[in-house]
This record gives sequence, structure tokens and C-alpha cells, in this order.
Amino acid sequence: MTTPVDLYFWPTPNGWKISIALEEMALPYTTHLVNIGAGEQFAPAFLRISPNNRMPAIVDHDGPDGAPISVFESGAILLYLARKTGRFGGSTERERVAVEEWLMWQMGGLGPMAGQAHHFLKYAPAMDPPNDLPYAKDRYRAEVARLYGVLDRRLANNEWVAGDFYSIADMAIWGWASLWEGQQQTLDDKPHMARWLEVMGARPGVRAGRALHADKRADFRTDKGAQSTLFKRD
Repeated sequence: MTTPVDLYFWPTPNGWKISIALEEMALPYTTHLVNIGAGEQFAPAFLRISPNNRMPAIVDHDGPDGAPISVFESGAILLYLARKTGRFGGSTERERVAVEEWLMWQMGGLGPMAGQAHHFLKYAPAMDPPNDLPYAKDRYRAEVARLYGVLDRRLANNEWVAGDFYSIADMAIWGWASLWEGQQQTLDDKPHMARWLEVMGARPGVRAGRALHADKRADFRTDKGAQSTLFKRD
């Protein structure tokens, strides 16, 4: 019997990448909540698994050569799980290159830019004192719009992000893209992205991964303690 993967998780777009992947890959897992608003990501035990004090992270007790392994950084976890299961990573070298391209696009582009858009559009104006910065808001809102334009053009000629097959690249991008309204974006001029979002959101694995501890998801605009932990800590 396969030993469950330990998933260190909080319900955020980065956390959803891995809960969705585990559901889609039908891998058993045990969830360990890491309350980022309460600072649990700085606990020494968690730092031994994720030294950059970020979740998600996993411990696979059936790792390489049968020995346990811990993996941090969501993109690295997705690649590891795709190799482990032989699923959703591409079946040819060309497919694997496409998956890795779009996974890196998410890791280096969409995730950071959408995260900054959320921060400056939602959270910074609610801080004490307020930091309502028009330049930052305009900059990140516009960059997210540009990135969604890239995604829409890609999906105009491809059913899925990496081609005609569903992959970890779709799983990685969906969490951030599904929050387009909070990033003050529009889908009116992005019909292909809208189609993809609808199809993604209907997948049982995506629905299950997104629903994991959804009751814990909070709006940090009214939680000054969480703001201090998330935004002001060295």
C-alpha cells in the first residue's frame, strides 16, 4: 500500500497547485495546515522542509530509492510528482519542453505579477497607514492583463496550455487565473482563456483540490495581525 504524501498546505493559488495535482494523479495524501496568517510558516519544523518559509511543500515517504524526500517550491513539486507518476508532464521530449516552458511562465511571470496585483489593489490600501499607490496598481494590473493576453493567444490554437494534452502547466496557471476578477481584469476580450477556465473549473480533480479546507481561506484586509506577519516580517 502506498504511504500517503504529506502535504503542507494553506488554501491559496500556490497551495491549490499541489492539492489539485495530488487529486488528479490519484495519490493519497495527508494534509498538514500551515496557517500563513498566524506565522506557522516560520516554525522550525516547517523550515526544515521548506527553508524559504513558503508553502506548499511535501514529504514523499516513498521517494527515490524508497527513501523519504521533502520537496519545496510548487513548480519543483509539480515536476517531481509528474516524474513520479508518469502523468501530466508530457509523453515526448517536445511535449515536456512545452510543459516546462509554460510552468516557468507561471512561476516567473503570472504568479509573481498577479500576487503583486492582489497586494497593491486589495491589501496595501487597507493597511495602517493605507498605502494606496496608483503607480503600483496601474503597473501590476497592466502587466497581468498583458500576461492574460499571452495566455489567451496560446489557447486560441491549443486546447490546453502546453498543447492538446492536459498537464501540470494547466494546474499551475489555473489557481491564479481563476482569481482574475480580484486582479481587476476582464475576459470580454479573452474568449479562449474564458473557455479554458470553464473547462478547468469543471474537472473533478480541480474542484476537489480547490475545495480543500476552503473554509480556512480569509480576506486579510481586515486582519492587521496577519498583515504584519505576511507583509512586514523580515
